[in-house]
Amino acid sequence: MIDLVRIPEERLKALKRGKFKDQLEKFTETKIEFNDDISIECDDPLKILRIKMVLQAFGRGFDFDTAMNLLDEDYILEIIEMKDYAGKSRNRMIELKGRVIGTKGKSKKMIEESTETKISIYGKTICIIGKWDRVTGARKSVEMLLSGSLHNTVYRFLEKVNR
Repeated sequence: MIDLVRIPEERLKALKRGKFKDQLEKFTETKIEFNDDISIECDDPLKILRIKMVLQAFGRGFDFDTAMNLLDEDYILEIIEMKDYAGKSRNRMIELKGRVIGTKGKSKKMIEESTETKISIYGKTICIIGKWDRVTGARKSVEMLLSGSLHNTVYRFLEKVNR
């Protein structure tokens, strides 16, 4: 069975430069080829799905080790499209990214630490990797910020999630 994945050009270049491909092929016993798209060849469709998630995560700005967590069934990749909150306005998109990141990265860091997840803000998306039960709290926190909730309200919500 063969499947294809698309990732941004600059991330594809980083993927080709590193030993990521060789390690992923060895670890998952698959064949991965780089053309305009990334093709994955494997007999197990579930393994292909997991590898696609790893490559998507890398394409959305996560580092190799964080993306590799997605090979574990307990981990998921959640993608939030910011255009659902900002429309097509470039300035609004920048403002929303700033809200999620917070002053000196405080909001992003607090969400990651409270929910034991990793967050990547790349392009027009905000992506979250973590165990499925923890990703729900992180997603809700990010959506609250994107919807205009005060940062203190989100921080209180995160305290409740931790209890």
